[in-house]
Amino acid sequence: MKRVSPDIEAKILRHLLVDYWPVGTVATQLGLHHDVVRRVVAQHGLPAATVFQRTRIIDPYVDFLRGVLEQYPKLHSSRIFQMTKERGYPGSASNLRREVAKLRPRRNPEPFLRLAKLPAEEAQVDWGSFGSVQIGRATRKLFAFVVSLSWSRGLWVQFFFDMQMANFTRGHVDAFNYFGGTPRKVLYDNLKSAVLEREGHAIRFNPNLLQLASHYGFEPRAANPRRGNEKGVVERSIRYVRESFFAARTFRSIECLNEEALTWCQQVAEQRKWQQDDARFVHEVLAEERTKLRPLPGDHFPAYDRKLIKVGRTPYIRFDLNDYSVPARCVRSSVEVLADHQRVRVVKDGQVLAEHQRSFDRRANIEDPRHTEEIREYKRKAQRPSGGRRLHTAAPSSELFLSRGAERGQNLGNLTVSLLVLLDDFGGEALEGAIAAVNEREIVNAKAVLQLLEQQARASQRKPLQPVKLPREELGRLEVSKPDLASYDPSEELNSDGSGEDN
Repeated sequence: MKRVSPDIEAKILRHLLVDYWPVGTVATQLGLHHDVVRRVVAQHGLPAATVFQRTRIIDPYVDFLRGVLEQYPKLHSSRIFQMTKERGYPGSASNLRREVAKLRPRRNPEPFLRLAKLPAEEAQVDWGSFGSVQIGRATRKLFAFVVSLSWSRGLWVQFFFDMQMANFTRGHVDAFNYFGGTPRKVLYDNLKSAVLEREGHAIRFNPNLLQLASHYGFEPRAANPRRGNEKGVVERSIRYVRESFFAARTFRSIECLNEEALTWCQQVAEQRKWQQDDARFVHEVLAEERTKLRPLPGDHFPAYDRKLIKVGRTPYIRFDLNDYSVPARCVRSSVEVLADHQRVRVVKDGQVLAEHQRSFDRRANIEDPRHTEEIREYKRKAQRPSGGRRLHTAAPSSELFLSRGAERGQNLGNLTVSLLVLLDDFGGEALEGAIAAVNEREIVNAKAVLQLLEQQARASQRKPLQPVKLPREELGRLEVSKPDLASYDPSEELNSDGSGEDN
């Protein structure tokens, strides 16, 4: 404690005993700590009461407060204030609360033993909160999943945007892969991802945690409430991460942050001295403990968030504040979404229908170009009438025919109906040939198509001419003049528009 000169001691005593200054005022004016002022008073044999000449409003009620607290040590100060006020106390509740805090009996602090662990026996797991980050339009909370081996102090740190079960499982899987094995026991705080209910020593663990423990072969343990020494390893590790790694650090994305955390674990955390022996380093002890961990199973434990989502009228699913596209055939059906911190997959009947990179933004639209093109094609087909689709399928040249009709202002409905009638009468192959021939002449008239179809039909029904055998040879040498048939059997010619009608 700071030593004071005789001159300062004289000033302290004069201000206290002559000027009746309070201890705090003397300490402030002389630039001293109030404990220094009290020590000087005690060294000169002066009682503490002589220092404070003024009486307090609460002094007449101190004995009453002491008696109440001895009988009811846990009684709330608000109730004590009402009881004291009924006995004439004129002061404020805050003043009484401060006095109650001084007089309330306190339990002796409980001593804790330092718990020693064997190699590969135990790991401690916990979450740490690291504030919030802004991603686009979304504000996301940032959490660190920390695993610490109790013997070697080997450390694994991984950051997530929530503490959901999927990330809780992912943190275990990645930590065990990093350490190269699993310990025999894993100790947890009483968080919901690990402990659903607890009544004394009766504990109901989360079923997902039990599946994870069964897969990797470790025993889950829950720390006793208010026993800080049981999980002090991981709590000190979180503080170490906060002070040594995260303080004053900027990062572009959570992927970059996790990469930097991995580098820090290897190059900083594992290079510190081992707490049980200053001659050894954590990475040396960790290498020894890795040889004693339980080997990892051959198969991979699934670590993703699984949700069943109903697709609405639009081909998108809403997951974690964002919209992801799905094939158009998924509309009005239920799909299963499997998501981790990197990918979002849409599954139905065991088939992956869509896969997207996960976004942690808010109200973002994540689309697959194949899905949007499929939607556009579906819309184009939906806008085409059913009869038009049948006509286009049977006679593709009808699309150009109808387009020219639209350019010339003709009624497309009448043209389509006329062509559909011809399709039913003559068939698709004949109609396609006739429309193609009319398109070459740039004629837009259903009657022209009909005339060509009828000409083709008559030509197909006419038999080829056969030579006639005459009974006598001299009949073949007869000469017959060719008559002029134009006067009574005129042939009908096509007009310039192909209608076949007279002008």
